[in-house]
Amino acid sequence: MTQTELSLAASEKLKRADSSIGGLLLESGKITPENAERVLRMQKELGIRFGEAAQRLGLINEADIQQVLARQFDYPYLQPGEGSYSPHLVAAYDPFSPQVETLRAVRSQLMLRWFARGRKSLTVVGIDRGDGASLFAANLAVVFSQLGEHTLLVDANLRKPAQHAIFNIPGRQGLSDVLAGRADLDVVAHVGSFVDLSVLGAGTLPPNPQELLSRSNFAGLNAQLESKYDVTLYDVAASQTGLDALVLAARTGGVLIVARKNKTHMGDVNALAEQVAQNGAVVVGSVLVDFK
Repeated sequence: MTQTELSLAASEKLKRADSSIGGLLLESGKITPENAERVLRMQKELGIRFGEAAQRLGLINEADIQQVLARQFDYPYLQPGEGSYSPHLVAAYDPFSPQVETLRAVRSQLMLRWFARGRKSLTVVGIDRGDGASLFAANLAVVFSQLGEHTLLVDANLRKPAQHAIFNIPGRQGLSDVLAGRADLDVVAHVGSFVDLSVLGAGTLPPNPQELLSRSNFAGLNAQLESKYDVTLYDVAASQTGLDALVLAARTGGVLIVARKNKTHMGDVNALAEQVAQNGAVVVGSVLVDFK
């Protein structure tokens, strides 16, 4: 058997055990079929794990091992610089940081207080533009998907959308086009790096965002999405820019308010909470974000 045939045989052996460390390293391009044969030989000679042998040969590092372990346990994340998403998507790039631990705590509370009670969708809203609500919604969607929840993030900010930039979704049709009857749900974009995450972008910016969101067909659309996804998060325009959030709140039934430390006024948060209640929805919770 030639060296090439040995390499191919090693490659096929690893692919057949595609959930193994070796199979995942090969699939992700961390090692080549030629190197796989070298690793398997050392593994057999020394009686060590495949990952340890690959590290000893200098083919991978500890970060590579941690990433494929995460895939083994269905907890996908990315190495810094990998993919084409916003570097501020910390749930994807820095999943073991204190910030993401806090996100997971928020996720747990939402599961207990909202989604575990049969609810399937939630509106996420900030008070002012620049409060970080869109980025928070994006990271929250990632941690829900990492939990194995089939998650959809809808960019319902039809005034100044952000999710297409965060997830590097090319300019295309989206929510506004679906509501206007000019597109259907095939415009939902699956986020390739995360098995359980999809994004529905804002689409064409309409001259009448509030009226478009108020249309009766939105209720049907939301019901359709709730039947397809475990968790649907709506990122909506800041409450100070219009009444879009209240329209969405009435559709989803619940709101998560995002406030920014040393910027958002408590009086504005209370006023929004009162308006939400008057529209028949509930404030499921509020979060305080801090960034420079």
